[in-house]
Amino acid sequence: MAIDFGTFLALYGTVFNGDILSLTPGYSIGGPANTGTLGGLLSGAGVLQTPSGLSGSHNNYEGDTSAARGDLYSTGSNDLLQIPLFQRYYDALLPDTPAPQQYSALFPYRKSRFDDSINTNPYFFFPQFAGVLVAPAGYAFPPSMMANHSDQYPEGYLDKETFKNFFSVSGEPGKFTYQPGHERIPENWYKRATPYTMTEFLLQVLEFGLQDPRLLSVGGNTGTTNSFTGVSVSDLTGGVFNAATLTEGNNLQCFVFQAIQAEAPGQLTGLYKDLTKALQPLFNNIDGTLEGLGCPQLMGLDDSLYEQYPGYKKSGGAV
Repeated sequence: MAIDFGTFLALYGTVFNGDILSLTPGYSIGGPANTGTLGGLLSGAGVLQTPSGLSGSHNNYEGDTSAARGDLYSTGSNDLLQIPLFQRYYDALLPDTPAPQQYSALFPYRKSRFDDSINTNPYFFFPQFAGVLVAPAGYAFPPSMMANHSDQYPEGYLDKETFKNFFSVSGEPGKFTYQPGHERIPENWYKRATPYTMTEFLLQVLEFGLQDPRLLSVGGNTGTTNSFTGVSVSDLTGGVFNAATLTEGNNLQCFVFQAIQAEAPGQLTGLYKDLTKALQPLFNNIDGTLEGLGCPQLMGLDDSLYEQYPGYKKSGGAV
C-alpha cells in the first residue's frame, strides 16, 4: 500500500478508535484496548474514554455489507468471518485470471451483499465513509494486495489457496473451517511491484458504483427490512455535490474526505481532552491529500437527514 494511503487509514483509525495523543499512538485491531495494549494506549492522558478498537468501530470505520463478515446488528458479530460468506466470495473468484479482472468479476457478489443487508438487517446504514468508501475495500483489497505476483501474472493472481491462507480458512469447498487469529502470508508469496494507491482504490470504487449507483449512496433501512431509503446528496451537502457529480473527476474523494472533516468534531466530542489537538494530524493529512484537486468547498452536512435511520442512532451517530 502506498504511504499516503496507509498513513491516512492509520491516522483515521487511531483518532476514532484509539488514542492519537498517547505517547505510543495506535489502536487495537480487536475490541476495547486496556492500559497494557499497544505499549500503554491510554498513557497519553489525552483520552477520556477507553478506545473502542477496530471491532467497536461500527459505522465510523467498519460497516455493513462486508465481503466476509456479518452485519453487526443482524448477526451480533462484525469481526468473526462467516463461513457461508467466505464460500460465496471464494466461488466468485475467477481462476487463472489476472487480479484486475478478478476484481471486476466480483461485482455480482458485491451487489448481492448490499442486497443481503437490505433484505435482512432493519438497522442497515450506509454512511459516506464506512459505507461508500470503506465497505468496498473488502472486495478491492484482496485481489489488489493479496494476489501473488509472477512472470505469468505480473498484475497478480489471487489463487484460492492464497485466499484461504490470508483469511485463516482451511479445508475444501463445502467443508471449510475458520481458525480466528491464524491469518498469515503464504509461503512463496510475492507482493506487487508498485504500491497500491488511493487513486487506484477510488477508481475501483467508482467502477462498481457506476454499475450500481446505490453503492455510492448514503442511506439505509428505516427500521424494517427492505425499506432502503437514500439521502439526497444535494440536500446533505447544501447543494455542493449531487449524485451525478460524485462520479465526476475527484468529487467522490472530495466529498468523503471533507465530510470527515465536517463530522469528526461532533462524533469525537467527549473522547479527548483537547479535541483540536487530536484531530490536527488527521486534518493535516486530509488537507495535503486534497491539495490541488480543486474540490468544491463543503461547509458542512445536514445531520438531521440521518435521523430516519435507526442504525445511525444505534451506533451513536457514527458516520
